[in-house]
Amino acid sequence: MKSLQLNLDDVVNINGAVLYNPDEFKPVTAVNIDSRKILKDSLFVALKGKNFDGHNFAGDAIKNGASALLINENKFRLFKDLNLPVIIVKDTIKALGELANSWRKKLNAKVIGITGSSGKTSTKDLLSSILNEKYKVQKTILNNNNHIGVPLTIFSTNLQHEILVAELGTNHFGEIPYTAKVLQPDISLITNIGYSHLEFLKSRKGVLKEKTALFDETLSGGGKVFLNYDDPLLRNYRAENNLKTTYGFESEAEVSGKIINYDELGRPVIEISANKEKMVFKFPVYGEMSAKNFLAAVAVALSLGISKNNIAAALDKLETPPHRMNSFIVDNFLLIDDSYNANPDSVKAAIEILGKISKYKRKILVMGDMLELGQRSVLYHSSLAKYINENKISEVYTIGKLTKYLNDSLSGNTILKKHFRDKEKLKDFLLQLDLNNSVILSKEAGE
Repeated sequence: MKSLQLNLDDVVNINGAVLYNPDEFKPVTAVNIDSRKILKDSLFVALKGKNFDGHNFAGDAIKNGASALLINENKFRLFKDLNLPVIIVKDTIKALGELANSWRKKLNAKVIGITGSSGKTSTKDLLSSILNEKYKVQKTILNNNNHIGVPLTIFSTNLQHEILVAELGTNHFGEIPYTAKVLQPDISLITNIGYSHLEFLKSRKGVLKEKTALFDETLSGGGKVFLNYDDPLLRNYRAENNLKTTYGFESEAEVSGKIINYDELGRPVIEISANKEKMVFKFPVYGEMSAKNFLAAVAVALSLGISKNNIAAALDKLETPPHRMNSFIVDNFLLIDDSYNANPDSVKAAIEILGKISKYKRKILVMGDMLELGQRSVLYHSSLAKYINENKISEVYTIGKLTKYLNDSLSGNTILKKHFRDKEKLKDFLLQLDLNNSVILSKEAGE
């Protein structure tokens, strides 16, 4: 079986690279930054972070089979006597990205990039599951979606993969432009433009500028973008008609969806219209936001030749990622774990889900601080009280510094509320509750 390789040209073409012992160099078939995961004939890239220095583990990498090292030039004195190829650069993190781009250009796979303020991981997993019904798919594992994770995702893809679905994350300006250029997607999708990471991106317009760098890079390479027609900021993104597909719960979208019903546990039944065909699916994941993520995944999947039967088969096998709307029936109550993270959009969606569940009358929300919201953090927390009242949530238990403002904003005799500063006290309190005939949703993601 032919394997993908990085050759001598790929290495010496790294910006500013100098190769020592070039006669010893042979093509590498893997690239890794973890000395414990090194394979034979692989390149070990020594990265230096705030709390670690990969150069300290280069010896272990060599013992485990690394055939070449990529190091920062200021560390060369430690490795000058080695009798194997040593590549020195000014910045091994940037060099990792350059090598990943070289690897990407050798792939046979169609490359899909996904970002957004919320829902990008769920959409990535949904799309990968659907595409797996027809293709050999590689996807971003866990949350490897930053300037290091995206290159590692590319390196995990081989010549047998037909599609790569990569997630791109950001919380600072410049991260998406960088990772998008490394990835060079054939297809890209932005789930939405919300209020996440405002501490660094300042406003939704700042988020838009950062996220749409993925679209810009895709179009510059002749690729295709998928526009969320429900998002007013994305709806106005300019692209040639033949290079874009619109999707959304708006009927004007080319791939449109609507929730036609909910079951007693609040899970949606979704109708999707595309190419003059209507398809109905019982979606096993909670919430309108999840339904919109599913619609986004279906829009891309249909463009790649996926059938209605493929989609239905994928839903039968679907497993949600940990702490993202996972539901468990315990004795006579329902527990929904959505504690992976929290931002204003995802919390509002979670509150609405809680409100739609008809089987259980007693509805409990456990809420932790939403982080990285900048100067308007207090406002974003206190404004959630409105949604809690509208959705008739029975009880609200908050923990953290910022959720105190939410707790103080709650009013009305129908809501029981209590605020905690200590996790153990919250845990003890919850364990003492009689949860019979209730549903409890956890958005406790604060530190």
